[in-house]
Amino acid sequence: MAMTRIAQAQRFVVKVGSALVTNNGQGLDLTAIDEWARQIAQLRQSNKQVLLVSSGAIACGMQRLGWSKRPRAVHELQACAAVGQMGLVQVYESAFARHGLHTAQVLLTHDDLADRQRYLNARSTLTTLLELGVVPIINENDTVITDEIKFGDNDTLGALVANLVDADCMIILTDQQGLFTADPRQDASATLIVEAMAGDPALEAMAGGAGTQHGKGGMITKVIAAKRAASSGTHTVIASGHQASAMTRLALGESIGTLLISGTQPLRARKQWLADHLQLNGKLILDAGAVKALRAGKSLLPIGVVDVIGEFERGAAVACLSPQGVEVARGLINYGSSDSRRIARRASQDIEDILGYIDEAEIIHRDNLVLS
Repeated sequence: MAMTRIAQAQRFVVKVGSALVTNNGQGLDLTAIDEWARQIAQLRQSNKQVLLVSSGAIACGMQRLGWSKRPRAVHELQACAAVGQMGLVQVYESAFARHGLHTAQVLLTHDDLADRQRYLNARSTLTTLLELGVVPIINENDTVITDEIKFGDNDTLGALVANLVDADCMIILTDQQGLFTADPRQDASATLIVEAMAGDPALEAMAGGAGTQHGKGGMITKVIAAKRAASSGTHTVIASGHQASAMTRLALGESIGTLLISGTQPLRARKQWLADHLQLNGKLILDAGAVKALRAGKSLLPIGVVDVIGEFERGAAVACLSPQGVEVARGLINYGSSDSRRIARRASQDIEDILGYIDEAEIIHRDNLVLS
């Protein structure tokens, strides 16, 4: 029953680790990358969307530069990442092109997802790429970040991307079969955990351990990433990347590895986040028709906005008020206060003529709105 949730999933974030991408540091594993491209192409043919979070830039850079040990100096790590990222992009583009798919390089930092305006920009870009049928290849922007290289990992990045795009499922492919009750390399009695609730404190105690010299993550980071992903309704599967056709088999509902279940629905979790955490930066006065549309579950269009109160930037949290001044909703706005005033009371098709550009047809999308 639980794996049925994965079979019903439409949007996947797949994270592949350094050990898999570089065949334990031997250089980029072209056979493995070709195989992942084949599986993702199959998923795309089934109308499923996939974002690929790929580690391996530093490990690939080490191989290209002839370094046998992971450097410790930040400037060397950054240089190594820059060299390696070129190799990653080249190989992924070629692999997916063989299946008639385009890829897009997306380099993110945690700051991109912490800042509301950049968060919305990243979300819009990724969802647009998916709508275009492009496969985003996502990595942390190691070349410009310092503390994320030292302390971060792409398991966490995968979870943040899953939160960002409201993914149904995150698949973490690793060199282990899944999560065991103890480290199977040290305890022969360890057994595979087939299914559990993400966020169960016992899982972190079982995970323990560290990563390899080629990557920063270990099983503990995967368990914590699953907990983070679950907060926005994303289920997580931790499985072996050496399993034949692991992605496509999982997408068909086959039980492989460890399934960590989220206890909530993605959109419901997102709405709860909006309700609980927003500090309001401005107000929109709506007409009666717009209030009725919001209560019917629709997005807010500029034509329904009568007045804009306050000064704010794109991505700010604003309250939506009825003509009587009663708050009916709150949400994240797609346009700053100045541009919002210019397009208020105007049809969506006029936005580009008025502003010279268009971000979204809606002033607030329904997914970024919560009724008061």
